Amino acid sequence: MSATLTTSYSTNITATNNKTRLGKKRTKQFFHFIYHYLCIIYRFFHDLLFIPHTTIQKKKTIPSQASNYYKNKTLILDLDETLVHSVRLGSEASFTQVSPSVIHKSIEVQSDKQRLFYEVYKRPHVDFFLKTISQWYRVVIYTASMAEYADPVIDWLDQEHMISQRLFRQSCVLRNGNYLKDVTLAEEDLCKVCLVDNSPVAFDLYKDNGIALPTWISNPNDESLLDLLPFLDALRFAADVRSILKLQHKQL
Repeated sequence: MSATLTTSYSTNITATNNKTRLGKKRTKQFFHFIYHYLCIIYRFFHDLLFIPHTTIQKKKTIPSQASNYYKNKTLILDLDETLVHSVRLGSEASFTQVSPSVIHKSIEVQSDKQRLFYEVYKRPHVDFFLKTISQWYRVVIYTASMAEYADPVIDWLDQEHMISQRLFRQSCVLRNGNYLKDVTLAEEDLCKVCLVDNSPVAFDLYKDNGIALPTWISNPNDESLLDLLPFLDALRFAADVRSILKLQHKQL
């Protein structure tokens, strides 16, 4: 066998192995979310079966225990590497290859008397994701970035006004060089709030309210946001989101 054929064969084997490992990883993640989805459904119907019988008098409405399962909950979303990826033009990172099929936009930022230009890329399916979860949750963006940069990026993402609140770096807690996020700034009731972030350290103040999402940089075939939707759909019915997220953390 010639050297050329040997190299080609080895390259094909390597590519096949990489695809196999990626497929196994995504399959594991998918079943991970499905497992916790089923846990939520089980808890929901289990508790409903044990609702105590209440005699309802005529012309008097007594709120049932079942109605407490569906309350307005708050979903906090990180920005960079969770919903978008940005590169400052002229920096070394700007030479990173991102597929032209990924939706992107150039954004100008005025900072410290200088103008900076960023190329911002949308994570695949982010528009559908935001539109869907905004029907289930009160949506908040909480980023460790400065407002001068983050505001125009959020404006671009939120042209349909789905985001209720924005929190920036000045709202983070700086600890050992890391920016931690205080979810109570968005919702004081910890039973009703969760934070989706690609950086687990962001959860350190309230670990039982965190949902980790894989970091996104450039993969045009990423489906992590879609994979998360069934879990978020079920989580909104939990009486206390922490009871479910604790199970998730034990599996990690």
